[in-house]
Amino acid sequence: QAQFIESGGGLVQAGGSLKLSCTVTIATISKRTVGWFRQVPGKEREFVAGITWSGVMTTYEGSAEGRFTISRDNDKNTAYLEMNSLQPEDTAVYYCNIDEKEYGNSYLIRNRHLGYWGQGTAVTVSG
Repeated sequence: QAQFIESGGGLVQAGGSLKLSCTVTIATISKRTVGWFRQVPGKEREFVAGITWSGVMTTYEGSAEGRFTISRDNDKNTAYLEMNSLQPEDTAVYYCNIDEKEYGNSYLIRNRHLGYWGQGTAVTVSG
């Protein structure tokens, strides 16, 4: 069973930046798409970004496009989410997950991922 260890969240003013990290403990991470998701209390968990195993293909939620950059380091079993120009609407708990299958694209992970989550890392953006 994989474990997701997210870190890097914190408090930041609007317009600031944060870089989140996600370490995944699973043997096949190097060939699986990794995705970032976020959730606000009372709302559904939302897909934010995905990246294929090779890093060639990425997918972003509309409001994240142009501001967030997802990347990965397979040697470290780690994925990252660099967030710039943060806005109060980005406030949420951010989680990562991986595709259930190998060699998937960067889109399918929004609904095809492992059925459990880590603790997430909280991001709070002040106005």
